[in-house]
Amino acid sequence: MKLSLDLVGIASRGADCPTNNNLNVEMIMKHIMPWMIGTVTLCAAATLALGAGEMLPGQVDFGAFSAPKGDGEFVEVNVPTGLITLAARLVEKEQPEVAKLLNSIKLVRVNVIGLDEENRAALQKRAQKIREDLAGKGWERIVTAQEKGQDVSVYLKMADKGAVQGLAAVVMDGKEHAVFANVVGDIMPEQLAMLGDKLHIDPLKQIGDTTQKRENKPKENAEE
Repeated sequence: MKLSLDLVGIASRGADCPTNNNLNVEMIMKHIMPWMIGTVTLCAAATLALGAGEMLPGQVDFGAFSAPKGDGEFVEVNVPTGLITLAARLVEKEQPEVAKLLNSIKLVRVNVIGLDEENRAALQKRAQKIREDLAGKGWERIVTAQEKGQDVSVYLKMADKGAVQGLAAVVMDGKEHAVFANVVGDIMPEQLAMLGDKLHIDPLKQIGDTTQKRENKPKENAEE
């Protein structure tokens, strides 16, 4: 992830800095969030390593991943509560529903690993084990989508009183990449796309879009 002063809208020293009280919130989020996520990911990774034994309800330990050799895709995002709370404050006046969703989230983790001949079998095996572990720990599998080379599974962790504690998604996208995502907090699958959009985490948004398409199919078939 490339970072620059221009990316976050910081003017160079000596440049004019016009003020604008009507700054567009979406523009602020779009420019600042990728930079802050890239910075906080480094801190969050260290924090998670130090407090690995203190798992939150709804949190999943995917373990560590290694980058594929060569130019293979490798993305790791860890967004802690503090950054999510900041994002909520940025939008609470103009987008209260988005702020409400963000305030219900405690942690977001997304790993994207490009597949190649050396790691494909191991990641497929690991994805299967994670799915089995989730099922064994009481996670409810609520979305299964297998089409066009994609294998998507989405799970929810429910508390005794019915509140959602977390969401986990495991995706094997054909021969391209594997995606492991965990959102700790009160969130439903249909909200994933919006969360990914507002935090500018594309893999999360794509999982949400796939989930929505899957849920809309029965409705479309019923209307025909």
